[in-house]
Amino acid sequence: MTRHINILLCDTFPGRLPAFIPNYESLFMDLFAEVGAEADYRIYQTWQGELPTGVNTDELYLIPGSLDSAYDDKPWILALLQWIEKAYARGARMMGVCFGHQMIARALGGEVKAYEGGFGAGVRASRVLDEGMARYFPDGEMRLLYSHHDQVTVLPPDAVLCATSDFCKNESFRIGRQVITFQGHPEFTVAYSRHLLTNCSDDLDEAVRLNALRSLDEMEPMGPAAARYALNLLNKNR
Repeated sequence: MTRHINILLCDTFPGRLPAFIPNYESLFMDLFAEVGAEADYRIYQTWQGELPTGVNTDELYLIPGSLDSAYDDKPWILALLQWIEKAYARGARMMGVCFGHQMIARALGGEVKAYEGGFGAGVRASRVLDEGMARYFPDGEMRLLYSHHDQVTVLPPDAVLCATSDFCKNESFRIGRQVITFQGHPEFTVAYSRHLLTNCSDDLDEAVRLNALRSLDEMEPMGPAAARYALNLLNKNR
């Protein structure tokens, strides 16, 4: 069955994509293809104010990363917050990644702040708490690639914490089978993370950068497992 996936693009990351990545949304398309998901896509330039005009509960609405902060009050961010709230009330199935994870949390009653403990980068392991998620991570650990400073500090009402770590308490949460979010980036590849750490991290503490680069060699990220879990969780026909 072909799945319809709407990507509400929140950034195009100019100057940060290497030549081997044509655009940011292609990372998600490649990830979903890797796990065998047949999908067609509609891309919304949400960072320019473009949003879906309606909600189809048979489709998936994906809110990905951004260099902006979810607690900013830029007009397009406020518009997206309102859209998330209304779409959720109408039964939209949503997946949030990094900025999207934080935006969904804020829109539905949670809180987002800059983390005083610093920047998260490279591969990080988190402990899986949710029984449904644990079936996709049999060793009880989810390893994803990260690039973030902000964190969800308070979960929305009715949210179930799916994964946690010492660095980031709220690594992943779900609300029923309607919403799933990840602070990490299932769509990132090691090559892309290495590119960011090598070429786009002048403002990053050198010790953090070196530790992040080391993690790329020491741990294998599990983005495909996270994608399988998310797509199966949000599958209305399951």
